[in-house]
Amino acid sequence: MPNRLSNRLMVFAGLLAAPVGTAVNAAKPPMQPVNADARLPRLTRFFENHNCPLRDHAQLFLDVADRNHLDWRLLPSISVVESGGGKQFRNNNVLGWANCEQNFPSVTAGIRTVAQRLSRSHLYRHKSLDGILTTYNPRPEYSMKVKSLMRSFQFIQIPAEAAAN
Repeated sequence: MPNRLSNRLMVFAGLLAAPVGTAVNAAKPPMQPVNADARLPRLTRFFENHNCPLRDHAQLFLDVADRNHLDWRLLPSISVVESGGGKQFRNNNVLGWANCEQNFPSVTAGIRTVAQRLSRSHLYRHKSLDGILTTYNPRPEYSMKVKSLMRSFQFIQIPAEAAAN
């Protein structure tokens, strides 16, 4: 009996002991800069290819997509269909929300508000991409245009130095 107890204590003590050497030899991966998002140069190039003034809002589009669990290509694609990517809009409404009648205090506020509504509103929440787009604008050609723009991201060429950053 004493032999069993001492064996258990030895095992328990071994579990508590920190392994020697592994912590010293373990290398931490280098931290990436905050803005090291590979999507950013692709989104910037997307806006450039369409001559969109919203190019300066590329990081915002990525941030609101991530925060609201949306496909990062969705809102930029909607913006190109609705306002030419910020070429023609009114009421700071580059996404055509509520038939462009909704007035936002700024373009940034409009992008954030629409992203939140697509994510949280009972009209959009838990819907597929097709469901979201049909609710946003029921015309079949609308959904086809937005999805075509979203697919176009895979063909965007970005310079190697932009991809590395």
